[in-house]
Amino acid sequence: MDPDRYLRWTRGALWSLTAIVVSGGAVRLTGSGLGCSDWPNCEEDRFVADLEYHALIEFVNRLFTGVVAAAVILAVLGSRRRRPARPDLVRWSWGLVAGVLGQIVLGALLVRTELDPRFTMGHFLLSMVLLWNAVVLIERAKRDEPPPRAERSGLVDLVRLVSAGGAVLLVSGTVVTGSGPHSGSDEPEVAARLPLLVREVTRIHSLIAIGLLLLVIVTVRRAMADGRPEVAGRGAIVAGLLVVQGSVGYAQYFSGVPVLLVGVHITLASLAWIAIVRLHLAAATVPVGRVAGVAEPVP
Repeated sequence: MDPDRYLRWTRGALWSLTAIVVSGGAVRLTGSGLGCSDWPNCEEDRFVADLEYHALIEFVNRLFTGVVAAAVILAVLGSRRRRPARPDLVRWSWGLVAGVLGQIVLGALLVRTELDPRFTMGHFLLSMVLLWNAVVLIERAKRDEPPPRAERSGLVDLVRLVSAGGAVLLVSGTVVTGSGPHSGSDEPEVAARLPLLVREVTRIHSLIAIGLLLLVIVTVRRAMADGRPEVAGRGAIVAGLLVVQGSVGYAQYFSGVPVLLVGVHITLASLAWIAIVRLHLAAATVPVGRVAGVAEPVP
């Protein structure tokens, strides 16, 4: 298999993983989390859902897991057939398989525990790990050989802080979700919520987002000063997504957390995380064509 074709397959894996984050959010926001009360069957005695609103939404989301699995399997098979051979791509593609299997287990536990918010948080965060894995796979597949790691610098340190801040922002966002409405079920007695004040955890979440945005702006300025336009460009994308996401977040908070805006917020969170990972990889590896002052290739 030629490298360009394999690159297209890896992109398919990324966007299928992103799409299932959104579809999983739709399950929660429509109160369909227990539309199917069993796993892997929809009900104890049947695999296919009844023609009922909540059951169909949950069942369609489960079926889409098959699309994700197919995309991930193609990424693995393609990594083994790609020429020239790249063992690093094989390892990273198998990471996607491990993540999808983990999601299946968490999905089953989520149903068994009647939408325990801690498992909902874990489900989303594992999705973000999968997106990180897929982006790394794509960026590596763009190159003819494993990328050399850039020497440590002020810019690299800033980007590492951005990545850490992005991870903290995601975790705090799941805490807000676990404490607020939209548990995933229309039956309030079924899905418990975290014993935290939504207003307080939302305030902490927003402060983290503002701090991250300021850090990204500093990073963009440093990248421009260091002559790294590709890093500055990716940082500008991150900043733009954070501004839009923050605007949506404030709008949903002050308008009573409407379902549509929450869905948009989930989508933007996924896109912002993808952009942060791409920013990190642009700064932490040496650009194609630049070879001076580098460390060993990234394994």
